[in-house]
Parts: sequence; structure tokens; C-alpha cells
Amino acid sequence: MERALYGPDGFFVSGAGPAAHFRTSVHASPVFAACLMRQLEAVDAALGHPARLDVVDVGAGRGELLRTLLAQAAPELAARLHPVAVERSARPPDLPPEIDWQADIPDGITGLLLATEWLDNVPLDVAIHAQSGWRLLLVNPRTGQETPGPPPSPTDTTWLTHWWPPAPTPPNAPMIKEFAAAEGPDPDTNSLINGVGEGGGEVGGRAEIGVGRDLAWAEAVGKVARGLALAVDYGHLRESRPADGTLTGYRGGRQVPPVPDGSCDVTAHVAMDSVASAGERVARCAYSLVSQREALRALGADGGRPPLSLASRDPAGYLRALAAASAAAELTDAAGLGGHLWLRQPVGVALDAVVAR
Repeated sequence: MERALYGPDGFFVSGAGPAAHFRTSVHASPVFAACLMRQLEAVDAALGHPARLDVVDVGAGRGELLRTLLAQAAPELAARLHPVAVERSARPPDLPPEIDWQADIPDGITGLLLATEWLDNVPLDVAIHAQSGWRLLLVNPRTGQETPGPPPSPTDTTWLTHWWPPAPTPPNAPMIKEFAAAEGPDPDTNSLINGVGEGGGEVGGRAEIGVGRDLAWAEAVGKVARGLALAVDYGHLRESRPADGTLTGYRGGRQVPPVPDGSCDVTAHVAMDSVASAGERVARCAYSLVSQREALRALGADGGRPPLSLASRDPAGYLRALAAASAAAELTDAAGLGGHLWLRQPVGVALDAVVAR
């Protein structure tokens, strides 16, 4: 997964960039950036309007979000903004010179660290549960064919025990997904498809091991001297982990098998409560974890239709308001983007000062 996403010819390093393959909240509408601008203004106020206000976008794509934030910022705030895009690909030639472009998260951030749909692309291992315990899942990097591997490390096993208890699965449920039938399954694969792992026993689901994501987020939070670290992502909580995991791929706007050959995005939803716990140990401060629907509504995006009376008084204004309401409705749809989770972890400032109520 690391090579497929971030190697020399990896999905996020070469090519046109993520926006050519899938649509995120950042790409959906400037309404999302407008809400983040209100969040940034709250952080600015909590910090006492510092002479330099950092806004660091981790996993910045081609800098789309920072470009929009710069365009939306009031002149006084724009003069103090220090926007930094963190991305492993080369700097886009048309990126505004005001935006710094770095491969790593800078130290000593005073302001806002953003991670919008970054953690779901932090590489991870997948484990399958048999009667004998957890086993890692191996994958052919060219074809996507899956086979059972060795047990996870003690660290990964401890994480699985605490954060991803195995869910009950009907007997003989297929856990190994054949994406390359032409090669044919091997005996180990057949045994798991039939619901029996090495040493016998029924398969009890699969899990995506979040240790690497916890460490990545803890490191990111540790880069904030004062301000707010905000992660927005597909996610789930311990009491509702998906029994069969969420690993999948995207290419050209379509969901595809997650073959790690560099041709597609390989992604899995984030165990947001585990990530939050890791960040809390670094920030030493209470955090907020809510749905995007709740967060954006608190920041002014309610998705409500404008009053029809506006259409007669100001037809053009009514159409603009209607378009904004439609965009906000998409961003707050609980069955879609609105179901994302927002994790706010303040550092050196009060949580109430940076969370809209």
C-alpha cells in the first residue's frame, strides 16, 4: 500500500492528482472551504490574532483547499496567513507563491492543522480472524489476489484486541476476495474461502489495523505548538466496526478492487476513536468528535432552501442562495459526506474556544 500510493510511480505522486479520480468535500463545493474559514477565524481569535497564523493542509492534493481559503480570507487575515501544503508529489506549477509546498509537516505550528481525508490513505495492514486467532492478509501487488499470512506483531495484536474486537460472522462466510480468478486460488486461500483457517476453525471477519494511523496522527498533533488539529475523514467507532472491513479502491470516479499496483487509490475508513485517543495523549487536552453534518451546520451550512419571497425581490440572489443550499445539503447528507467524522484536538487553547456550538 505504501509503494502503491507513495512510491516513485504511486497514485498520489504521479498523474493528475486525486481530484481526477474521486470527489471529496474539498472538491464538492466552496461551501466546505467557507466553513473551514469560519473554523480558522475561531482559531485565530482563540490565539489572540498572532502576527503569523499558520494553516497547514496535510495531504493537500494539488493545493485546492488552500487556494480557496486564500481567496476567501479577508484582507487583514490574508496578510497574516502562512499557508503550507504537505504533499509528496511535485509542487504544481500554477500554485500561488504565497503557499509553501513541503513533503513533511513543519514543526511549531501556530494556527490550524488540517487533515481532510488524509488518514484514510495512511497505509495499513489487514487482518483476518480465524479460530486460531488473527492472521495478516497478504496480497499480490499485481493482481490483488489475497492469501493468508503470519500472525500480526504483538503491538498490532494488542491494538486489535482493544480497538477492533472480532464481530460474529456466519459460518463459511468468504473472507478472501478473489480479484484474479485467472491465476486460480492456492490451497490456503481455498481453506479460508470455505471458512476454515490454518489449524481449523471458522473465519470471524477482517479488520484494518490502525497502529500506523494512530502514530501518524499523534506525530501531526505533536507538530502543533498552539492551535487546533482537525481531521475530517470516513470513519467508524469501536462499537460499530464493519465486520468485513472497508478496504477498497477508486479510479476515474469509480469504485474498483483495491489492487496495490499504483493505478488506483487504495483506501480504508479510519478508526477515529483510536486516532483521537492517540492524539489526546500528545495534546493533553479534551477533544471533540462529531459528524460532518453536525460540524458544518454549527459553522453555518444548514442546507435549507432560501425563502421563495427572495425569488421575486432578487432573482439572481435567490439562484445563488439555492445553489449554496444545494451544495450544503450534499456536504451535510448523513448518508454521504455528512457522515464523515470531524476530530478536533486543540493544543494550548480551550476546546470551547475553537468549537462552534
